[in-house]
Amino acid sequence: MKVVLDPGAFMPEYAHDQDAGADLRSPVNAVIHPHRSTTIDTGVHVEIPAGMVGMLKSKSGLNVHFNIVSEGVIDAGYTGSIRVKLYNHGFDAFRVHRGDKISQLVIMPVHHAAFEQVDSLEETERGNGGFGSTGR
Repeated sequence: MKVVLDPGAFMPEYAHDQDAGADLRSPVNAVIHPHRSTTIDTGVHVEIPAGMVGMLKSKSGLNVHFNIVSEGVIDAGYTGSIRVKLYNHGFDAFRVHRGDKISQLVIMPVHHAAFEQVDSLEETERGNGGFGSTGR
């Protein structure tokens, strides 16, 4: 995949051969205050092929140990810098240091659905049950 890096940016890297996500690193120091968010511009530009999408996914260690999450979609055709919005759901400020892994980029195929408006949907076993409808 073609990548352009702004000065000070880090190349996305897979930590292991079988990893789904390539780690994105912060080119700056930052603080994410409790129950707040911070957006970090990674300085990474990628050329995502047509028919693919880049998904930004949380680093599990940041999520489990520090309550820091990230999520995003990078459409094919977008070549601007990848900006990662980090949310701190914890009670302590979290310090990001230059070079820290802050999110991961997963490249996946996209299927475009043909949407058709109808008056009703087919009956299913689940129906409109959601959010806990299947129990604990």
